[in-house]
Amino acid sequence: MVYLTRVERFNAAHKLWVEDWTEEQNLATFGKCANKNWHGHNYTLHVTVKGKPDPITGFIMDVKKLSVLIKEHVVDYLDHSNLNLDVPFIPKGMQPTTENLAVVIWNRLSEALKPYPCQLHAIKLWETETIYTEYYGE
Repeated sequence: MVYLTRVERFNAAHKLWVEDWTEEQNLATFGKCANKNWHGHNYTLHVTVKGKPDPITGFIMDVKKLSVLIKEHVVDYLDHSNLNLDVPFIPKGMQPTTENLAVVIWNRLSEALKPYPCQLHAIKLWETETIYTEYYGE
């Protein structure tokens, strides 16, 4: 099995907030992510697919096509958006944490990759230089 990773980037705003909690509880739990006026991150998305290289092209998947799929199904929706309000495939009321976003992105891309001879292996979503989430569809 061979693994191929494509990296894409997007910028987005969000707010982590539980309506039933006090402001103090929200700030204690979510810190800066509980800013009433939203705040943003420069996200880095790693999408890894796995498969056997084609005997003629040597590709698991054409990386240019993978980039287009990631942009069409994920980045074009997330980039410069408010993750709480603007993205149709993020369920209303879901906390737009890095963890939840990785699962949502996985669901979008696993569907988009069905016609291709590879499988989605991993989503790695970096929120900051020191925080990221990995998801393997489990």
